[in-house]
Amino acid sequence: MKKIGRLDRPDNFGSAKIFSNPILERISRTHISIPITLFLVISSVSLYFGMTATSIPFSFGFAILVLGLFVFTFLEYMMHKHFFHMEPNTPIRSKLQYGIHGVHHDYPKDKDRLAMPPFVSAAYVAVLHLVFTLLIGDYALYFLPGFLIGYATYLGVHYAVHAYNPPENILKILWKNHAIHHYKDPDTAFGVSSPLWDYLLGTLPKKE
Repeated sequence: MKKIGRLDRPDNFGSAKIFSNPILERISRTHISIPITLFLVISSVSLYFGMTATSIPFSFGFAILVLGLFVFTFLEYMMHKHFFHMEPNTPIRSKLQYGIHGVHHDYPKDKDRLAMPPFVSAAYVAVLHLVFTLLIGDYALYFLPGFLIGYATYLGVHYAVHAYNPPENILKILWKNHAIHHYKDPDTAFGVSSPLWDYLLGTLPKKE
């Protein structure tokens, strides 16, 4: 897999300019709290309608919610490994990779580019709601909150591992794995919110 990011500059502060248009450049940035709040609010509304507008028992609905969370962790891993780290073997793929993820590897301390802009996040939610509803009907009202809670957790963890020192508890492994991914071996540790899929699919960082 093609290496991306500047592994020789582990404390690369600053920011890249992606768009020459100042308006596009500004709206390409967002504070992490905005998409997290958006996802949690939409999750709450969806869950409310699932509980009040359907005959789905809450116990079963909660199981569907957990399934949505589990599915997100897998999608997080697969997107990070196969889309964010795609081979930049054409000019279009190279530009796309840099815009969506390579810039983050070059400037990992840039906190304004740790999440998609709000209008992009809202569009994602609309598409996900439509797809889930077409696939599973009313169960989407429980599945979507689980998926979005997973997404919000991913954003929160990703922000924390770049903004704060690692805690002295079991969560420290998230900081360690992501640091290895950024500064030593970007072909490992694709799971950000959980090492589960790295463990199952053999991409955990090798122990020295």
